Amino acid sequence: MNEKAIVQGYDISSHSAAILGCGGLGTNVAVHLAGAGIGKLWLCDFDTVQTRNLNRQFFYTPQDVDKSKCILLARRLSAFAPDVEIVPVERRIQTAEDLSFAADAELLILAVDNVQARRLAASWCEANGKPYINGGVDGAFGTVYVCIPGRTPSLELAGGLLAPQQKPSSQSPVVGVIGALQAKLAVDHFLNDPSSQGVLFCFDGLEIQSLKINPIGDEDL
Repeated sequence: MNEKAIVQGYDISSHSAAILGCGGLGTNVAVHLAGAGIGKLWLCDFDTVQTRNLNRQFFYTPQDVDKSKCILLARRLSAFAPDVEIVPVERRIQTAEDLSFAADAELLILAVDNVQARRLAASWCEANGKPYINGGVDGAFGTVYVCIPGRTPSLELAGGLLAPQQKPSSQSPVVGVIGALQAKLAVDHFLNDPSSQGVLFCFDGLEIQSLKINPIGDEDL
């Protein structure tokens, strides 16, 4: 066990994840997984830091405006957790081929803010048998869903695509809750805890609910 594993009582240093999106959700997921001692992280984003997002993307500062998110996040995570291998990927996800960077990752974590990229990534995971954890936030509402292709319903069947409904800007505390939950469920996955698989977690204001999504054809469950 490494030093972090001894402190925490578990070791995920042999595991890896790719995070799609380095905004509010992605930064939260990344810092928690790095702090938990994950072995390798891929960080993918094409965008730059914008002033309007700094309220919930707290790994960036006003001096970072117009700079690459994934490059900055990789640099700061490396300083925070030097034992973690960090791979920044500056790329816009427009086709399935754009997700090739995640082929070697054990888990893909979706932290994107648009339905098109979320649907494309989820479809790629389904086609490649890649486990994935989706997170989405809209205003004060958020969801997290752990999908294991072939064992749980897809994100779309589970109702987890979460198309924005023109609500006010997502609240920073809600983004923090959803991002932290994604990281927690990723750690559970690495530790072979299946209890969250196929469960749609819903956060609305101060209330959290979990809905078990039954596999297709399992009406008796």
